Amino acid sequence: HHAKDWSAQGARQLLETAAHPRVVAAGECGLDYFRNFSSPKEQAYAFEAQLDMAADLKLPVFLHQREAIEPFVNILDHYLDKLPRAVAHCFTDTGNALDALLERDLYIGITGWICDERRGHHLRDLVGRVPAERLMLETDAPYLLPRDLKPKPKSRRNEPRYLPHIARVVAECVGKTPEQLAAETTATARHFFNLDAL
Repeated sequence: HHAKDWSAQGARQLLETAAHPRVVAAGECGLDYFRNFSSPKEQAYAFEAQLDMAADLKLPVFLHQREAIEPFVNILDHYLDKLPRAVAHCFTDTGNALDALLERDLYIGITGWICDERRGHHLRDLVGRVPAERLMLETDAPYLLPRDLKPKPKSRRNEPRYLPHIARVVAECVGKTPEQLAAETTATARHFFNLDAL
């Protein structure tokens, strides 16, 4: 959304931050054509600059894509062999988009969107196509509060404490126990972010 504000100074600050030894990934970066607060050209420029930085630092990337799958993968294809790993965070797209991402060995992040009967019902069928070692769970806090939480919190603010709820829904969709799914996705996240090395 703020790609139009990209500057050399901002890029230097981002590089200094990303180079810190405790930083485990670069991002969130990508393309969002849903709102287009910045033009597609501005978004592509900032996205490529951030992918260059991640490749130079050998960091995994935390990616965002909304209504821009074709230009997104076209840009990403130039970087995948230079990046250790990449996750398509907050996946909400179609089966064709999922296939395109999995063909590129991306990890797939599933949020409370899967708990939304109005918009996320299709994810209940798609999530089973994600290999266990590529599936990651996330909340996207403070956004995307799961709609099926009971009782509903007074605040619409999503929080990490709702991750077990998302895990239960995903586990049901893929035919696993919540405990098995939690163990698998925790191992996947530890590997993706190389947490054991910290």
